[in-house]
Amino acid sequence: MDKPNKTANSTVEISHPKRQIFDNRLGQSRLSYLMYQLFDITKKKREFLIIILFLLIISAIITPYPMLARWFGFMLASYSAIANDSIQTIGTFIASNTNKKWWYLWLFIGLIFVGTVTYSWVVYGGDVSYQRLTEKGFSEAPTNFKFLQLFAPIVLLILTHLRIPVSTSFLLLNVFATEPIAIYHVLQKSFYGYIIAFCVAIIFWYAFSKIVGNYFKAKPWKGWIVFQWIVSGLLWSVWIMQDASNIAVFLPRKLNVWELLLFIGFIFFGIGVLFYLRGDKMQKLVNEKSGITDVRAAMLVNLVYMLILFYFKNVNNIPMSTTWVFIGLLGGREIAISFARKNLSKRKKMLQQSIKFIKRDVNHAFIGLLISITLAFLVNSVIRQMILDFLKKFFN
Repeated sequence: MDKPNKTANSTVEISHPKRQIFDNRLGQSRLSYLMYQLFDITKKKREFLIIILFLLIISAIITPYPMLARWFGFMLASYSAIANDSIQTIGTFIASNTNKKWWYLWLFIGLIFVGTVTYSWVVYGGDVSYQRLTEKGFSEAPTNFKFLQLFAPIVLLILTHLRIPVSTSFLLLNVFATEPIAIYHVLQKSFYGYIIAFCVAIIFWYAFSKIVGNYFKAKPWKGWIVFQWIVSGLLWSVWIMQDASNIAVFLPRKLNVWELLLFIGFIFFGIGVLFYLRGDKMQKLVNEKSGITDVRAAMLVNLVYMLILFYFKNVNNIPMSTTWVFIGLLGGREIAISFARKNLSKRKKMLQQSIKFIKRDVNHAFIGLLISITLAFLVNSVIRQMILDFLKKFFN
C-alpha cells in the first residue's frame, strides 16, 4: 500500500516543477511580446512622444502661474479640440475636395471662423461661446489651475493621434465644472442628441436611397460643389456656436479686444496647419465611411448634421457633445444604406460591417466619457464628492 502512494507522490513532485517551468516560460513569452510591442510603438512614435513629454513638462512648470496656465491651456485645447472634431466638421469637406489647394480651403473655413466668433463677441458683450459658458456650473472662469486641467487637452492630443474620436465637450468641460448638475445636463443633452441623430439618419437615408439613390451613381453636376461649400461653411459656423465653449473654458468669460485677437489669431493659424496636414490623423475615419468622398454624399451629411446641431443650439444654452451627435448620424446612415441594398447577401454583409463601425464609434465615445469623468473626479472636489455619494448609495 505504501509503494503506490509513494509513486503517486513522486509523480506530483516531478510534474509540478515541469508545469511551473512551462507557466514561467509562457509568462516570460507574453512579457517579452508586450515589451517588444511597447518598444516598437516607442520607436515609431518617438517624435510624438517627445512632444507630449515636452508639453507635460511645460504644464507642470507653469501650473502655479494662472495667466500663463490659462493661455497655454487654451492653446492646447484649441488645436486638440478642432483636430479631434475635424472628422465631424471639415472632414467630409476635405475628403471631397482633395483636388483643391489646401490654402483655398483654409481661407474659406478660417474666415468663417473669424466672422462667427466676432459676431458672438459683439452681440454677447465679449463672450465668444454663444452663451454656452453662462450656464450654471460653467459660468465661473478659473482663477487658478491644477495640473490635470492642463493635462486634459494633452490627453485629447494623444487620443487624436491614435485616431480615437471622443467628446471634446466631456473631456475639456468636465474638469472645470463647479456643479455636479452641469455634467449631468451635458450628458443628458448629448445622449438625446445621439438618439435623435441616429433615428433621423435612418429615416432620411433609407428614403433617400430608395428614391434617388441611383442618381448618385452618375457623375456629379458641377453645381453640387457650390452647394457643398455653402453647407460646409454653415455647418462649421454652427459647430463653432456649439463647441467654442470647449476652447474658451480656460479663458475669462468676457474677452477684451487684445484677448479676442489672440483667441482668433491662434486658432486661425491652427486651422491652417490642420488643412496643410489634410485633416491629420482623424481623416482616415471619414474616408472609410460609405461613399463619403462623393461631393453629393458629403453635402447631405453636412446638411443633416448642421440642421440637427442648429436645432439643439436653439433648445437651450447647455453645452453638448457634438461628437455623440455625429457618430449617431453616421451610424444611422450606415444602417439605412445597408437596409436599402437589394441584394440580400450584400445587405447582410454591409449590415455586419455597419454594426462593427457603430460599436467601435460608441466604444470610443465611452472611452472619452470615462477619461473625462476620471479627470473630473481627480481635479474637482465637488464632482469627487458627488461620485462618492452616488457609490455609497449604490452599494448600500
